Amino acid sequence: QVQLVESGGGLVQAGGSLRLSCAHSGRTFSRYTMGWFRRAPGKEREFVAAISWSGTSTYYEDSVKGRFTASRDNAKNTVYLQMSSLKPEDTAVYYCAAALLLSASDYFSRPSAYNYWGQGTQVTVSS
Repeated sequence: QVQLVESGGGLVQAGGSLRLSCAHSGRTFSRYTMGWFRRAPGKEREFVAAISWSGTSTYYEDSVKGRFTASRDNAKNTVYLQMSSLKPEDTAVYYCAAALLLSASDYFSRPSAYNYWGQGTQVTVSS
């Protein structure tokens, strides 16, 4: 059983930055494609970013391209989401998710493709 624990959320002013972390408890972290999703109040969960299990490919939702960067440190079993130029509309609970050996990029944005989910961390951006 894999456990994912997010951290790094908080309150930040518009234009500011935050870095989210997600620690993966398993011993085969390097075999998991990792995704970031978010759910804003009153809205559906949406895809934010993903990084392939190899770390060589990243994918982003259009509204965060150029502002958010996903990365991973396989030695630390951790994936990161660096968020810059934050906007009030980025306010949401952010979740990380893990998908074992997922390589088809068409599926990276699909919640159903992920096997494990974290509990979420709140990000609030004030205007």
